[in-house]
Amino acid sequence: MEPLLLVEDLAVEIGGRPILENINLEIKPGEVHVLFGPNGSGKSSLLGTIMGFPRYRVVRGKIYFRGEDITGLPVEERAARGIGLAFQRPPALRGVLLGQLLERFKGDGEKARLGARELNLEDFLDREVNIGFSGGETKRSEILQLWVQDPQLALLDEPESGVDVENLALIGRAINYLLERESPPWEGKPLRELRRTRSKGGLIITHTGHILNYVDADVGHVLFQGSIRCSGNPRELFSFIQKVGYSECIRCVNSREVGENG
Repeated sequence: MEPLLLVEDLAVEIGGRPILENINLEIKPGEVHVLFGPNGSGKSSLLGTIMGFPRYRVVRGKIYFRGEDITGLPVEERAARGIGLAFQRPPALRGVLLGQLLERFKGDGEKARLGARELNLEDFLDREVNIGFSGGETKRSEILQLWVQDPQLALLDEPESGVDVENLALIGRAINYLLERESPPWEGKPLRELRRTRSKGGLIITHTGHILNYVDADVGHVLFQGSIRCSGNPRELFSFIQKVGYSECIRCVNSREVGENG
């Protein structure tokens, strides 16, 4: 099966300063991967590089999406091909109504309306994007925008950051719809059918691990000091990180000690 996303030997810098080195990552269609790591380790930079933000300069390596080399493509071309990003701290857009923005993405007014209802954002469609929104409302707005875009690969930067439990449950459910892990109520497809047919992928950054209570991820990675140091079962990795910290987790995983001690 051809990978949805393939990152090979990627090295990235900002203003001449190296921030990512030797990044290798493969996400297959239908897979959801989770990225752990301490602050400043390069997690958001990796998502920004995959999305094509110009401040991230690729100095070595390649990024392939659905078999196509997109390393040199601008942001808008990557978005047109099916890559979407939900920001950790989404910007406020004064003068732009949320409903208007959603209509510009794909013009699917029905999907936007249903999504807004599901995320309790119907009353926000006539409000300026993220102006006066709470943390939870801003995150729900961001997920709604991504949902209407309907990307094949969803990049989510800390979707649980600054969100209370009630909002996180809504966001988790919407992410599952987005990634074809669950069927929205108005579609009602059985889970076994979704498992056979789902083709979308996701890469989710998390610090708290709370999102794992709502989204069933397939693979976890630890990004430490600019490189992916180990990979494995997301829940086992996060549990081990909580117990011993990142450095010891990496050492133990790489020496195959997680199964014995985790």
